[in-house]
Amino acid sequence: MSDVLELVDVSVVRDGRALVDDVSWSVKEGERWVILGPNGAGKTTLLNIASSYLFPTKGTVSVLGERLGGVGTDVFDLRPRIGIAGVALAEKLPRRQTVLQTVLTAAYGMTATWNENYDKVDEDRARAFLDRLGMTEYLDRKFGTLSEGERKRTLIARAMMTDPELLLLDEPAAGLDLGGREDLVRRLGRLARDPYAPSMIMVTHHVEEIAPGFTHVLMIRQGKVLAAGPMETELTSRNLSLCFGLPLVVEHQGERYTARGLPLG
Repeated sequence: MSDVLELVDVSVVRDGRALVDDVSWSVKEGERWVILGPNGAGKTTLLNIASSYLFPTKGTVSVLGERLGGVGTDVFDLRPRIGIAGVALAEKLPRRQTVLQTVLTAAYGMTATWNENYDKVDEDRARAFLDRLGMTEYLDRKFGTLSEGERKRTLIARAMMTDPELLLLDEPAAGLDLGGREDLVRRLGRLARDPYAPSMIMVTHHVEEIAPGFTHVLMIRQGKVLAAGPMETELTSRNLSLCFGLPLVVEHQGERYTARGLPLG
């Protein structure tokens, strides 16, 4: 399998502080990765590098076979091959735009409609992705009136519009109640198990948000990678305890994970 993403000795330094520190990591075609770690660990920084919107201070990054900063690499050609769903994007989308328009505009790399003439093929694709994520009855709803869960599902549908080769999900379950989280995890699981779906990287703080079908985990703390590899060997109580800085127990039941802290002595 070819590398979808490859980082070699990558650091990102801001104001003298390393946001990520000497990270080497590769994602291969068809893999579904979770980036797990506490607040400020460097998770979103890694995702921003993978999206080609952030270049490293040191080291080399290749995304979909294109080296960032390399001769002949045009990030404006590269970025449509990457689907992104996260809070930063949601804040740029017009609240008065309908759900269908919000997804459709991704076909042109836009955040808002601007006299585009969308093909029936584009509309059919947008409707199909929204249907897959349970949003068919919301097509004409204004984006700004959606619940947090509905908004997250709309963003994922939007991220799929360009047939991306790499799908990046930045804390997709953040802010959801229990029902909303479980509904989203169920739908992400169906996407992750689809053999035709793109390679995926999801950032989260919580092992409970890891959907069935995700294959690998990277744990990061204070910018350094503590563990990276197949979920079944790396998502352990020891590794999670080191990652979050307190004693934790990981339990694997069926296709889901849970974590709990040990009682105070």
